Amino acid sequence: MVKIADIELGEFPLLLAPMEDVSDPPFRALCKEAECDMMYTEFISVEGLIRDATKSVEKLDIFDYERPVGIQIFGANIESMIKAADIVEAAQPELLDINFGCPVKKVTCKGAGAGILQDIPKMVKLTKAIVDRTNLPVTVKTRLGWDNKTQYIEEVAERLQDVGIKALSIHGRTRQQMYKGEADWTLIGAIKDNPRISIPIFGNGDIDNPLKAEEYRNRYGVDGIMIGRAAIGNPWIFREIKHYFKTGEILPGPTLDERVNAAKSHLERSIDWKGVKLGVLEMRRHYTNYFRGLPNVKHYRQKLVQEYDTDVLFATLEEMRTVYAGVPAMV
Repeated sequence: MVKIADIELGEFPLLLAPMEDVSDPPFRALCKEAECDMMYTEFISVEGLIRDATKSVEKLDIFDYERPVGIQIFGANIESMIKAADIVEAAQPELLDINFGCPVKKVTCKGAGAGILQDIPKMVKLTKAIVDRTNLPVTVKTRLGWDNKTQYIEEVAERLQDVGIKALSIHGRTRQQMYKGEADWTLIGAIKDNPRISIPIFGNGDIDNPLKAEEYRNRYGVDGIMIGRAAIGNPWIFREIKHYFKTGEILPGPTLDERVNAAKSHLERSIDWKGVKLGVLEMRRHYTNYFRGLPNVKHYRQKLVQEYDTDVLFATLEEMRTVYAGVPAMV
């Protein structure tokens, strides 16, 4: 049984990575239905939180059906991070996660996200301040290092554990790599082999099918896997990996009906949570992923990303169900 503090996650948990503009409540609901064990909010700016910015505060929304869930924050100012930790605790998630991995320039240039990998002592000091401040279990998500010359993740893992974090998720790339090239899990495996490490270590990067999940589980000995981009438009990946672990059988991909149902449910939840205008607009980024691989789908995709009328959108999705009936399951 893998546990983060007192949170029981099963024998080999599958986690949904925090992704900006993706892992919001509507999407998390679909992943939970597909057997995801632990989910995280989109990462939240601490400066936005302490200034009560609407977009940041809305990201604190969590619902009982998605528990256990962690709220992830990012920032570089210790005082702001401490204030934000109080706000997060009041929202009552199961844990607080610190983002030390976001590679986006507008985040790193301020010394936040993966930017703090250039200042490990500050990273440790900031983490300790939050651990000391909150009653929530504190976890961290980070990368191997800033670049190939500064892959200090083994030292970082020990030092963060020493100041009290309860789990560590590691993306197998440096900040310099962004999301390019193949993720390298070698150092993640080395951390699991370190006898000093007692907290759960979760690997992240490039897991997009059950076979690879099993290969990396066996090769690197991680306590669980965090899945990000591979779940976009494909929340069923959690179910498929779990089924393969239990039976050795590869499930067929989602049927056309499942894809249409998921897109409709996602749209409905997006509208309910964000309102009609924003719910419709922010759903547009997901259609391509839900219907990837369908023949001659451009016409429908264009209609879905240009239409504002919700009745037309739902009717279009139902039309796709009819037009593409009999199309093989998603690969």
